Amino acid sequence: MADLKSTFLNVFSVLKKELLEDPAFEWSPDSREWVERMLDYNVPGGKLNRGLSVIDSYKYLKEGKELTEDEIFLASALGWCIEWLQAYFLVLDDIMDNSHTRRGQPCWFRVPKVGLIASNDGVLLRNHIPRILKNHFRDKAYYVDLLDLFNEVEFQTASGQMIDLITTLEGEKDLSKYTLSLHRRIVQYKTAYYSFYLPVACALLMAGENLDNHVDVKNILVEMGTYFQVQDDYLDCFGEPETIGKIGTDIEDFKCSWLVVKALEICNEEQKKLLHENYGKADPANVAKVKALYHELNLQGVFADYESKSYEKLITSIEAHPSKAVQAVLKSFLAKIYKRLK
Repeated sequence: MADLKSTFLNVFSVLKKELLEDPAFEWSPDSREWVERMLDYNVPGGKLNRGLSVIDSYKYLKEGKELTEDEIFLASALGWCIEWLQAYFLVLDDIMDNSHTRRGQPCWFRVPKVGLIASNDGVLLRNHIPRILKNHFRDKAYYVDLLDLFNEVEFQTASGQMIDLITTLEGEKDLSKYTLSLHRRIVQYKTAYYSFYLPVACALLMAGENLDNHVDVKNILVEMGTYFQVQDDYLDCFGEPETIGKIGTDIEDFKCSWLVVKALEICNEEQKKLLHENYGKADPANVAKVKALYHELNLQGVFADYESKSYEKLITSIEAHPSKAVQAVLKSFLAKIYKRLK
């Protein structure tokens, strides 16, 4: 795995070098320096799970056949396109949420001299993706399908982000509209498509598959993405900031989090009143009251129950799939996230 990661990081250097020498721009040294620093700060800093998953998934689909250097490079390049997409989302998301830290360091827009230039950097990151695809996949039979896939997934993610943002509008804080179905819709669009379906879809296209024949795979991965986001919501409140790399702010930000939706489902009228009075307020005293209520309602236990049931359901769906190679892809994904702590 360490070896695969270093190969993967080498491909980042190649792609970055190509983008910095892009003939579409007469780069000045200043702008080249800016873009390089921006890429180094935002693209390779995370766990790289999404990107590495493309290579893993493609390996499983090849059913044990040794990958050529070219195949490893192409699968890595597609993995990096997903990491670029992730960086684009996060740079803009942090501005929208007025966040402070990301991956254990200040958000890009909070770096001195960056500020709102970060919004244009986000647009640049998004525009790097078709350039990478054009450089390396233009002669492939699945090139148009790749472009279509990235466009579609970006649209779904932006739609999920919009639903998330408009349900947390200042001055319109109304907990009564927070339901499990709203939470599911936000999660499905905002997280599941690009984090779970996209890496496997890239590998399937590389393996010569038609995505229309794999709707069941998409559905399982969207379920997995939903489970992943519920874990994320849980860790935002109960995880250790040193472990997860950020300070959770879902309570202050009035997020439609799985925890608050579950709390609303099981609490009595008095507890509901407490939630309505304290949820979405930045004062640490209000946040502490909400957290105390979560403990009182034993949301840790409710989550543990949800986690084991989700896992069983996912395993059953995966094992019903006719292809052993596809089963292996899906099981490897599930193994990475089951009972994670960050």
